[in-house]
Amino acid sequence: MTAAGDEETHRAGRARAVALFRYSLIREAADPALSTRQRGRVVRDLAAREHAGPFGVPVRVSRASLDRWIRAWRAGGFDALMPPARQVTLRTPAEVLELAAALKRENPARTAAQVMRVLRASGGWSPSERTLQRHFVRLELTTRPDGSPPPVFGRFEAARPNEIWTGDALHGPVIGGRKTYLFAFIDDHSRLITGHRFGHAEDTVRLAAALRPALASHGVPERIYVDNGSAFVDAWLLRACAVLGIKLTHSTPRRPPLTGQPLLLLGARPQILVTRHARRVLGVSG
Repeated sequence: MTAAGDEETHRAGRARAVALFRYSLIREAADPALSTRQRGRVVRDLAAREHAGPFGVPVRVSRASLDRWIRAWRAGGFDALMPPARQVTLRTPAEVLELAAALKRENPARTAAQVMRVLRASGGWSPSERTLQRHFVRLELTTRPDGSPPPVFGRFEAARPNEIWTGDALHGPVIGGRKTYLFAFIDDHSRLITGHRFGHAEDTVRLAAALRPALASHGVPERIYVDNGSAFVDAWLLRACAVLGIKLTHSTPRRPPLTGQPLLLLGARPQILVTRHARRVLGVSG
């Protein structure tokens, strides 16, 4: 059974428990053999006492509620004593939820947090991460074709500065007719950009131009975490880390990518800032 189905079953069970509680209170007062005066005496007595509620919490019930339940039971029987199903009015525009679902279907590995960032970058606003998670559960987008849930990856943050640096590369804008790239390293604890470099190629030369000044300015980290891009698996980086005593860790293929962590600090529209900075660094006017 899906999570949405479990929730519906749970709500139905609670509704039945409430109806049974209401019936147990009014059973005697609803006896048609009672006169109006006798019924009034029974109802007043019930309203004056505390009762064990349907979920074990002591409750008091007003006379008006008791009279309403008696009328409901006479008109519709036991089912009329069940509370009505809650009607939730969607506050999130339907088109936003449809776009979120499309992003999730496009790449099932995307988390709700990643979809939220994409929506904010494209439209300036997004529902909360929890709202998106519930939406994906309702649509059964959080399960694999065989019905099993996807693996869970918890959030992580280094305990101290220079414990872990994360490195990544961004495909930047075309400037002066040439493609640009931004290499950057971020300290996982402080979120400090320890080093960065723009260039016209995604190679070891530009990677070194970003890493060397970072090491000179901020010291040697215990570990560097990067993906499997060609520049990051080059022997130069492995040798440099070996000489300095840095543990080099590559992300596992087909597992959650780094998602441009050093670039998230640029805000919702990073491409504008990247373009301006790249022009300045590369000495291109315009």
